[in-house]
Amino acid sequence: MTLNIAIIGAGIAGITAARTLANAGHHVQVFEKSRGPGGRMSTRESNFGTFDHGAQYFTVRDPRFSLAIQAVPGTTDICRPWSANAVRVLDPLGHVFEAARASKEAHFVAKPGMNALVRHWAEPLGKAIHNNTKITRLERGAKGLWTLHTDNHTFAGFDHVLLAIPSVQAANLLKASGKEAADAHWLKAMGAVDVAPCWTMMVAFPNATQPNLHIGPQWNAARSIHHRIAWLARESSKPGRGKVERWTVQASAAWSAEHINDTDSRVQAKLLRAFAELTGIRAEPAHTQVHRWLYAKTITPLGVSHQYNPANGLGTCGDWHLGHRVEDAFVSGLELALAVCQSAKRL
Repeated sequence: MTLNIAIIGAGIAGITAARTLANAGHHVQVFEKSRGPGGRMSTRESNFGTFDHGAQYFTVRDPRFSLAIQAVPGTTDICRPWSANAVRVLDPLGHVFEAARASKEAHFVAKPGMNALVRHWAEPLGKAIHNNTKITRLERGAKGLWTLHTDNHTFAGFDHVLLAIPSVQAANLLKASGKEAADAHWLKAMGAVDVAPCWTMMVAFPNATQPNLHIGPQWNAARSIHHRIAWLARESSKPGRGKVERWTVQASAAWSAEHINDTDSRVQAKLLRAFAELTGIRAEPAHTQVHRWLYAKTITPLGVSHQYNPANGLGTCGDWHLGHRVEDAFVSGLELALAVCQSAKRL
C-alpha cells in the first residue's frame, strides 16, 4: 500500500526518513520551520566565511550510515576527514593539562559547511520540502487522515505524520493536537529525555589567514573544563572553509542553562572573556555573533531508535532517541522509515 506521509523537521533524521520512504514508493512531504534543511547540522554565513555553529563533526560507526555515504552519488565528495581527533583538553586558564589520546576513529565534516550533507540528501525531494513552515497542530479526521495546521494554512490528507524534531517540541505538538495524538505512554517516556541547551559564539579575525598566518594556539580544536566554555574549534582548519581565521565557541551545558534567558550582548561579552583566557587571543574580532540552541545535546536519551504507532500513523525520530551523534539521528530516521514500510506491506 502506498502511503501519503508528512514529516515534520528537515534535519538529518527527517531527511533520512523522507528519502527512505520516497525510495520505497510512498508520497512524502517535509515541513521545516527554518529556511532550509539542516537542523543542528547548520551552517551560518558571514562576510568572513562560514561557521558550523551546531554539530562540529560526525563519526561513522553504523555500517548503514557508511553505506549511505558511499552509495548516495556525490556524498563522498562532500564528506572530508578533519583532525578533530587531535583535540586538546584545557584547564580554565587555557593551559593544556591533558593531550587527548590519538583516536583510531575518524572524524568527518561536510564541505563547504556541515549543512551540505543534509542539503545534498534533500535535493531529490525538491518541492516536497516546505521551508519556513511551522506546524502548530495536528488534526485527525473522520476517515483517519491527518491535517497539519500552521498559523494561517493547512495541509491535509496524510495517512502518517512523523515528527523529526527535538523531544520537547514533539511532545508539545502532540499535546496541542488532542487525544488522538497525545499518547500518554509516549509523553511519559519523552518527559524523561534530557536534552541540554547550548550558547554558541562565532568570531572572525580577517587580519589572520591560513596557512601563512594565524593567531592564538597551534591546535585546531579543544575541549575545556572552563565553567563557561566546553568546546572550541578553528573553523578555518576544516576542509573547504576558506582561510580567514574564524572560531566557533560552544558554552558548557551548565553555563548555558544558567544563562538561558540572558541577552545576546551579555552572553557575547562573557564568552569573549573566556575565549581570551583559553586561547590567549585578545585581539578584537571583526565579527562576533551568538546563537542559542535550546535543545543541543542529548544527556539522557529515550533508549529506543524511534516511536511508531501504525494504528494512528504517528511516529517520532531524532538523535534524542539514541544519543547525541549525527549518526544517531540517521539511524533513528532510517529505522522509523523501515518500520513504516514494513507496516505498509501488511496493509
